[in-house]
Amino acid sequence: MKNQSLIAELHTKLGAPSSEAVESLRLLRAFLKLAPGQRIELLEMVERLTSDSHAETDRPLS
Repeated sequence: MKNQSLIAELHTKLGAPSSEAVESLRLLRAFLKLAPGQRIELLEMVERLTSDSHAETDRPLS
């Protein structure tokens, strides 16, 4: 954003964004730059990792 008065107005109304919000926007921007096929592969990989992680925590301890 190049309009400094708009940025100042948003900052006054909303406050400063958290570091998590900034990082999320950076990741979203990088994701959108990927080709559609790469996006699908990435989403599938994340879903696999998430389900694997949940499977490990759902196992009995003994």
